[in-house]
Amino acid sequence: MFKQIFSGMFSTGEAIPISALEQTLTENNTILLDVREEDEFINGHIPQAKNMPLSQLDSFKGNKDTHYVIICQSGMRSQRATDFLKEKGYQATNIQGGMNAWNGPIKGGKK
Repeated sequence: MFKQIFSGMFSTGEAIPISALEQTLTENNTILLDVREEDEFINGHIPQAKNMPLSQLDSFKGNKDTHYVIICQSGMRSQRATDFLKEKGYQATNIQGGMNAWNGPIKGGKK
C-alpha cells in the first residue's frame, strides 16, 4: 500500500487551487477529505472536512459515486492520496497548497 501511495509522489494528477475549494464543496456528492494525521486535524481543520489520514488510506471504503476533494498541510500528501484513490476507482481531486493556503474558517486549533 505505501509503495502505491509513494509511487505517485511526483504525479501531475488533477488538482484545483484553494480558491476554488468553497465553490467545489457546494457541488452535490462532494466530500472534503483531510489526509493529515489525527493530531494535525484536531489542531485545526476546515469545518466540512472529514479526517482520513494518509497512513490509513488503504482501509478507505467510500462511495465511488462521490467526488472527494483531498487536502493536507501543503498539498504533497493530498496529491499522493488523490493518485491512490484514483487508482482504486474513486473520483478524487487534490487541493493545491493545502491548509497552508487556506484563509477561511478553521475548526479546532490553529493551522
